[in-house]
Amino acid sequence: MDMERLCIHTITTKHWTTEECITRYSAAGVTGITFWRYNLEGRDVTAVGRRAREAGMKVVSLCRGGFFPSKTAEGRQKALDDNRRCIEQARELEAPMIVLVCGAVPGQSLEESRKQITDGIAAVLPEAEAAGVKLAIEPLHPMYADDRSAVNTMRQANDICDALGSPENVGIAADVYHIWWDPELKHQIEFTSAQKRLFAFHICDWKTPTADLLNDRGLMGEGCIPIRQISDWVDATGFTGHREVEIFSNLYWAMDQAEYLKKIKEAYRHLYV
Repeated sequence: MDMERLCIHTITTKHWTTEECITRYSAAGVTGITFWRYNLEGRDVTAVGRRAREAGMKVVSLCRGGFFPSKTAEGRQKALDDNRRCIEQARELEAPMIVLVCGAVPGQSLEESRKQITDGIAAVLPEAEAAGVKLAIEPLHPMYADDRSAVNTMRQANDICDALGSPENVGIAADVYHIWWDPELKHQIEFTSAQKRLFAFHICDWKTPTADLLNDRGLMGEGCIPIRQISDWVDATGFTGHREVEIFSNLYWAMDQAEYLKKIKEAYRHLYV
């Protein structure tokens, strides 16, 4: 039954076309798909979502929005415009949620970047609410605090939700690759769920040694993350959503993607079934 909660992000098999991802995932029995925005370029977004659902999959989310901070007002406005386009894409796709990689600016304090992230989410919140789209803040590992995200822990993400007044459609996407090291993790998972903010759960593994801090993620079970323990903490809160496989890997992108998909299923099955 746990195979029914398997979702794959299209970036995981990034060399497949949008149509190939839909067809191949569906044929493999995958029940959820998270589209990355590049998959929608030059396509009828509504038709992409319809095709995925007709193939028997749920569109779990759209990735990614965010990147709010900038040293200039022009840069911040550009980010808001892009996030509004992302919300419209999610509405057309009928994706219930957008994953936010919140952004950071080298040389700008993390405090200022977090303030700009909070202000940015507040600015696009009315459009997201009107579209019926949730915004899931994804904390990123501190190694990305320079230019990818000033939000690096679930506590910081919860602080932003609090600062926004705890709107129902703003929550957190918990990715084990980014948060497994946090000594507060179990408590923060429980707290986030109690606040009804645990929107998504992403899985992959941290390889040792890691050859590339961005593009050398591992299949579940080939690294040092206690994925099953973290997953059990998540499930214990009552979370029943998809477990989303999101792997950036030069190694796996270079291999036959059909074989890679088989490896993903085997790793997932070994972990959960």
